[in-house]
Amino acid sequence: METQQVIEGIIEEIIYRNENNGYCVCEISMEEEDITCVGTMLGVSEGEQIRAVGEYVSHHTYGRQFQIESYQSFIPQDRHSVLRYLSSGAIKGIGPALAKRIVKKFGDDSFRIIEEEPETLALVKGISEKKANEVANIFYEQREMRKTIIFLQEYGISLTYAIKIYNRYKERTMDIVGNNPYKLAEDIIGIGFKTADEIAMKMGIDKDSVHRVKAGIMFILGRASLNGHTYLPKNDLIDKAEEMLLVPYELIENALIELQINKQIISKEVEDRVITYNMMFYHLELNVARKIYDLAQFDYDLPGNVDNEIKVIEENSDIVFDDYQRQAIKEGIKNGVIVVTGGPGTGKTTTINSIIDLLERQGLDVMLAAPTGRAAKRMTEATGRQAQTIHRLLEISFMNSEDNNNKFEKHEDNPLECDALIIDEASMVDIVLMNSLLKAVIPGTRLIIVGDKDQLPSVGPGNVLKDIIESNKVKVVKLEKIFRQARESAIIMNAHKINSGEHIDLANKKSDFFYIKRATAGSILDEMKTLTKTRLPKFANCSPFDGIQILSPMRKGLLGTINLNKELQATLNPPKKDKNEKVFRDVLFREGDKVMQIKNNYNLAWQIKNEYNFTIDEGVGVFNGDIGTIIEINQYTNKLKVKFEDDKVVEYEYANLEELELAYAVTIHKSQGSEYPVVVIPLLTGPSMLLIRNLLYTAVTRAKKYVVIVGLDTTIYQMIDNDKEIERYSTLRLRIQEIFDTMNEVGV
Repeated sequence: METQQVIEGIIEEIIYRNENNGYCVCEISMEEEDITCVGTMLGVSEGEQIRAVGEYVSHHTYGRQFQIESYQSFIPQDRHSVLRYLSSGAIKGIGPALAKRIVKKFGDDSFRIIEEEPETLALVKGISEKKANEVANIFYEQREMRKTIIFLQEYGISLTYAIKIYNRYKERTMDIVGNNPYKLAEDIIGIGFKTADEIAMKMGIDKDSVHRVKAGIMFILGRASLNGHTYLPKNDLIDKAEEMLLVPYELIENALIELQINKQIISKEVEDRVITYNMMFYHLELNVARKIYDLAQFDYDLPGNVDNEIKVIEENSDIVFDDYQRQAIKEGIKNGVIVVTGGPGTGKTTTINSIIDLLERQGLDVMLAAPTGRAAKRMTEATGRQAQTIHRLLEISFMNSEDNNNKFEKHEDNPLECDALIIDEASMVDIVLMNSLLKAVIPGTRLIIVGDKDQLPSVGPGNVLKDIIESNKVKVVKLEKIFRQARESAIIMNAHKINSGEHIDLANKKSDFFYIKRATAGSILDEMKTLTKTRLPKFANCSPFDGIQILSPMRKGLLGTINLNKELQATLNPPKKDKNEKVFRDVLFREGDKVMQIKNNYNLAWQIKNEYNFTIDEGVGVFNGDIGTIIEINQYTNKLKVKFEDDKVVEYEYANLEELELAYAVTIHKSQGSEYPVVVIPLLTGPSMLLIRNLLYTAVTRAKKYVVIVGLDTTIYQMIDNDKEIERYSTLRLRIQEIFDTMNEVGV
């Protein structure tokens, strides 16, 4: 790659343009040569003069190109370029014939006429007074867009983000960003507080600005939600704000008061301390609590022959229910809301199948859903009935950027049409998704929540399943007996031992549970490369791409997912001449790589095609935890395609690659709700807050056929002994208790 250079020339031809992200391929004519240029150039047209900064690159397919990093375009001045610009279609309503008449009439003065005397255009045949004003308006908008892009670039904003910002605010961009650049952190995905703060400093905004302090507080609360919290203790919030913003305590207190007046936050005294919520999360907890109360008010009569029907199910299935299963079956039919919880091998699936069977015998319509595609697929296989992701059940729709509430077609005014709704893997459901789900469930619908309360909580904010159980306000049945067939699995037996704090036997190699002792990070890494590339694929008859999953407790360090993915990528998908690559923010993506979507994107379009390349299904929405394979990196169009496990093909703009990460190794937290044929767990050292019992329990229970732990037995026993849970700030339990107690007091 050559050093950065500056080129100037005329845009002779637009070869390719993406109107959404501004990516453009064009031919630029310079004095000494013509060159193909690629990069983000929003709204440029043929005939424009351009001054661009960038680098010459050699593309293995398209040859020598100029990769543009920043640019300025200028309205053409000479008659020939003016004609070319107007003929290009840059101004809607003016084609080649009309452009020729305008230039013939006004010559080099054509643009001044359009901008300053648009009514004069009506002198040209084919242009009415109305059309003249329309042309002037379009010309003005294009000029303002260019001016805005240049304005944003002056403050270090990349072209990619400048276009995102302009598309969000349009002609209001300069006013909004100039008055309060911290608005960018609220509205533009990918721009956080720190970036907005850098822009503000360049603009000369004082660090004591109330805009800055308020934005910093909202950023801290937002970051807390990414760590699972729905609130922060007020004292903690103030401490974090002082540390990050370096402003006096009084300014933070004043900003908190202003944010509360503006109803952006709310502070409450709870259990002898003051806590502060982002207002959205406060209302989410209130709404979920109220919906659970409404649903729980319904009691239903048991069929008179229910015991006989349960016996028939036992005889037909050759099983014998224990007392807790019988209780769960009856309570599932009788109650408006019930939670069925239990570890692996305790008969949750058999119990749920029986509840479904008895409900359907009464002529009731039952719907099944789970938080992820993997969990929904397992639910379908286990019940023999169609299960969907919660997002699909709620009929996810395209979100308008101006209206972040318009996520689902199913809601209060268009509810789900069913008599009973069963949600599996409920430990994964966060407060945001639970609120959306319950909005679509009308009172009188049975809600059956199924999950393992000892699994890690959801990746998203809240602690929904645990809070519902610990509220003690809805019926909960815990299944505890491990059935005979399950007792034959070392995975299941060891999982229960781990969960109860009992040390597992690592000395004997079990049929499905293996321990390989290694004492250094390097030896563990070498062992995992060998296991995933050769030994396990042969032993377990599965692929390292869709059958073997490495689960690490942490992201950083030699055995964290970041380094593991680099090492495993080099081992399992090494570079080849025919494999395109793209580096994005220090992550190298390569065709053939295993990747994971790491945030919900409700607007991302997908297609499923058959063997003849015909589209047989399509929709929008790709979600946190979805795993797929990169099937194409197109360096001509700046796009990357991923085929996910359910055959959905999704096209990513390069700017959206922040939503993807390599997935040869994922954190245990990210594996929730998933089940893999083989799970490999590296355990050596790490922060005590991550070496905890329920993290190990969650990892082991993700395996369907085999578990392999590589590392030190002392670390395994340390995790089993450490029953501390990562603290998660959530008050749904209190909200549920409050609504039930309040309504009971008033006799409702």
